[in-house]
Amino acid sequence: MPVTSVSLGLVALAALIAHPGLRRFGPRFFYVLALAPLAACALYAAQLPSILDGAALTEYVSWVPLFGLDWSFRVDLLAELFALLVTGAGGLILIYCRWYFSDSEDGLARFGATFVAFAGAMLGLVVADNVYLMFIFWEATTVLSFLLIGHASKRWTSRSAALQALIVTTLGGLAMLAGLVALVALSGTTSLHGILQHPPTGGAAVAAVYLVLLGALSKSAIIPFQFWLPGAMAAPTPVSAYLHAAAMVKAGILILARFGPSFGDMPGYRTTLVVLGGATMLHGALRALRQYDLKLVLAFGTVSQLGMLTMLYGLADPRTDAAATVLLFAHALGKAPLFLAVGIIDHRVGTRDLRKISGLGRQAPVLAVTAALAGASMVGLPPMLGFVGKEAALTELLVMLPEGDTSSPALGWFALIVMILGSICTTGYVLRFLWGAFSRKPGVIGCSIVHRQHPSILFAPIVFVVTAIAAGIGATALDPFIQELAKQAGPEGVESLDPAHLALWHGLTLALLISVFIIALGVLLFFVTRRLVDRLPVWPERFTASHAYFSITRAVDELALRVTGFTQRGSLPYYLAVILCVTVVAMTGTLLTSGQKPVDTTLATNAVQPVLAVLMIAAAIATLRATKRFQALILVGFTGYGMAALYAFHGAPDLALTQVLVETVTLIAFVLVIRRLPQRMQRRSTRKIRIGRVVLGTALGTLFGAAVLFALGARVADPISLELPRLAVEGGHGINVVNVMLVDIRGWDTLGELSVVLSAATGVASLVFLRNRSGSLPRLSRRDARSRVREHLQRVADPQDRTERGTWILAGRRLDPANRSIILEVVVRLVFHALIILSIYLLLAGHNAPGGGFAGGLVAGIALVARYLAGGRHELGATVPFDAGRILGTGLAISVATAAVPLLFGEAALSSSWFDLDLGPFGHLSFVTSTLFDIGVYMVVFGLVLDVLRSLGSQVDVYEEGEEIEEIGNTDDHDEEQTGPHAGRVERGGSL
Repeated sequence: MPVTSVSLGLVALAALIAHPGLRRFGPRFFYVLALAPLAACALYAAQLPSILDGAALTEYVSWVPLFGLDWSFRVDLLAELFALLVTGAGGLILIYCRWYFSDSEDGLARFGATFVAFAGAMLGLVVADNVYLMFIFWEATTVLSFLLIGHASKRWTSRSAALQALIVTTLGGLAMLAGLVALVALSGTTSLHGILQHPPTGGAAVAAVYLVLLGALSKSAIIPFQFWLPGAMAAPTPVSAYLHAAAMVKAGILILARFGPSFGDMPGYRTTLVVLGGATMLHGALRALRQYDLKLVLAFGTVSQLGMLTMLYGLADPRTDAAATVLLFAHALGKAPLFLAVGIIDHRVGTRDLRKISGLGRQAPVLAVTAALAGASMVGLPPMLGFVGKEAALTELLVMLPEGDTSSPALGWFALIVMILGSICTTGYVLRFLWGAFSRKPGVIGCSIVHRQHPSILFAPIVFVVTAIAAGIGATALDPFIQELAKQAGPEGVESLDPAHLALWHGLTLALLISVFIIALGVLLFFVTRRLVDRLPVWPERFTASHAYFSITRAVDELALRVTGFTQRGSLPYYLAVILCVTVVAMTGTLLTSGQKPVDTTLATNAVQPVLAVLMIAAAIATLRATKRFQALILVGFTGYGMAALYAFHGAPDLALTQVLVETVTLIAFVLVIRRLPQRMQRRSTRKIRIGRVVLGTALGTLFGAAVLFALGARVADPISLELPRLAVEGGHGINVVNVMLVDIRGWDTLGELSVVLSAATGVASLVFLRNRSGSLPRLSRRDARSRVREHLQRVADPQDRTERGTWILAGRRLDPANRSIILEVVVRLVFHALIILSIYLLLAGHNAPGGGFAGGLVAGIALVARYLAGGRHELGATVPFDAGRILGTGLAISVATAAVPLLFGEAALSSSWFDLDLGPFGHLSFVTSTLFDIGVYMVVFGLVLDVLRSLGSQVDVYEEGEEIEEIGNTDDHDEEQTGPHAGRVERGGSL
């Protein structure tokens, strides 16, 4: 069974239903969402016996073979353990969310969907074998963590922390991408397992590995990137718990665990990671000792523990790697319940400041015991898993030193000393946390309960703690996993050293004595720092990494402001002149140095072409002489329609149809815009500027014409277009080459263009609407519109005459009589449904005849335009009572789903299938699955036109009506009987 695909599918399904489910059922729906990661955890747990025997679960589906991007997964023992951690912790924290959030939580549905998607991205990251696929999941965790950290979007601290995390980890991710690309080029494979089994060598490989390490260190908050993680505490507590215990920061540690056995012998590898990891461990632990916010105590503690893991994995020895893996899980099982406990405390007493909390241990004994046991695992007390892991790490370090197995004796001693000092500090800040959260403090008033919570909220923390206890007691049962993990690490043919066997009791050993020493000094450190914390010296803020980050971002902002002030003059002609001049210079140089000759051409193939060319040139020249904006707009449109005619005479009906429709919609959009502009164009340019424009325009036109001829002359092989008719029939089951190419052969390009269209529509709407995409536009159902029209008729008609009268359009009676056109209303009512049917015909027939989703969507959009022009914004709202953004998003989702579904059947993305039906007397029906992709295109284009109409049409109407109302209200001779600013007014309408 494809365990990984099923698991990712379950989590993806949960992410899709999270938003509607949480909006409908509230926090109770978190129970349903938790089933997906817990089911995935059970699926992976069932595979443990076979993976323990040395097998690896592999799945492979071709995706984008041209770029080496495949849907490739490989689950070995390390990936299996991380997958269990990601899914198990994710499911438990979702259960915790049921009682953490209230029904009134702002953005709860968005949070739930993002959290589940984040868990899915993290799962994909740990099991992906294709390095490019792994990077996609890597960046997905970055983006989703940004959304989770900034959940409270109205707070500046949340937005700032989210942006800081995004910038730091994204920059590291870009460096990592460069390193992965270099490793693929050097090794000749995109398989991570293949790269690690046969690691490339040489200077380029060293640079590539360090670039990957840069991404890993930034993700895991290692110096100098440690500052973003404490700031991420602005996120809700469930996010903090998951972020620190099982996700995000552990992604970088996973990369270190993967790369160490294969690249550990590279120059400077061990030294870099051990020194940075050790410095981070000490820095985080010392900072944790000074914090008063319980959450920040744990946050800096996480920074310290990540430094310890980096140091141990950085030694690149199978023995310390095994100990580090145990400590990684011990940290997750200890840190998660501590963070969850902080969330409970914060809700219960309304503060996280340990100076204001007193006596909570007696009020909540179960919570106090749970947190104390979790802290015991962090400190390393038996019988917790933390004790087993810390003793294993100390044992391996002590064994390595006399044997001289480290690359440098000084490096081994450094790791051991830092491990001891950092563990002492860990004991100190854990005790500080427990004392601050639960002890009774002299002079502090006992805590009053602000919000009483359901006892079930303790379920997840208790499960984490019980698991840590069970794993510690059953350490012997876990030993086979560690031994097998050491055997699987490293390239093929390299014999690995066996780590020491795990056990809760090894007798009186030097490692045990050091552990006792660590705990004793840690307790002493706690008592000393508790009394002297305010007297300890503070590191100057200006020398911190956080200050450096803000200084750099401030400098970048200032530079951007200066560059923008210098280049952005607020003049569109200036911008165009710069762009076009650069184009002329660059392309001219390219053509002159290319050594190519222009191809021989024929000026015309029929008598119509010269006539069309002359008319288009005349229209273009007349545009330059036009004094009115509308006149210039019509002349520009004439050149577009002329181009459509040229397409038609060249035997390209699809292009001609699309050009006509695009030109029509574009003209209408321009007409809607120029309503807000002066009627006449002011020409204030000097003679010198006009001459420069003529020269630039002539040069540009000549250059593009020459570029086409040079490009045709540079062809040395038969064009691929000669094969398109055959490919269209055999691969796409259609004879309309243009449409098949758009939805099948070049489907990826079309999918990208749909994303651009959606972004453009969002940009236009954001410039027009003040608050949201819908603005103040009416959202009427057709039934509501008819009822309003009926009420209007009854109000204006004879009181004795209640005869219902029909209307040609739904909202026609709401129009200002000065803007009504009965002829236009009648024509629109007659042709509207015919246009909609025509658009659907073009959509369905486009695979074998002129048309397609793009043309069909434009025809349906033109039908909407007609409805708006005849009936105004209320008519538009009644015709399509849906938000344009949802139509755009649904269309893009349909296209993406159509592209992705073939992957579930072992085919490449965007693969199409078809079936033929003989309908007897009704003819023959051939259905191709790429038609579904075309339906998505249809909806995106339709939604774009609707968005343009609502933003540039309806919303502009609202602004104009508001301005006119304000003018009427400011006059002294207005009707005194008017009771409100809108009294007696009817809509202006959209008629132009």
